[in-house]
Amino acid sequence: MKMPQRIRGYCPFCNKHTDLEVERVKNRPRSELRAGQRRFRRVTAGYGGFPRPKPEGREKPTKRIHLRFRCRECHKAHQRPGIRAKKFELVEVHK
Repeated sequence: MKMPQRIRGYCPFCNKHTDLEVERVKNRPRSELRAGQRRFRRVTAGYGGFPRPKPEGREKPTKRIHLRFRCRECHKAHQRPGIRAKKFELVEVHK
């Protein structure tokens, strides 16, 4: 899927349609201090086998792509629900 780097869309902060810059959201390293990660470390610690079974089945054919839209007037960013695509590319649109 190809998407332009700049689109015209709604900015919830300006409360109007403005030019938006599109950027792909990158994964950040997960925090070790989150409750789920602390629980996982506690359960997997110590002697014994790995407590959870390995996930069975195949990998999903498409990955969810998250996009961040940054307003060119107020420079605030918002996200929309992720879309699924096998390939994703941001393209420069010449006017």
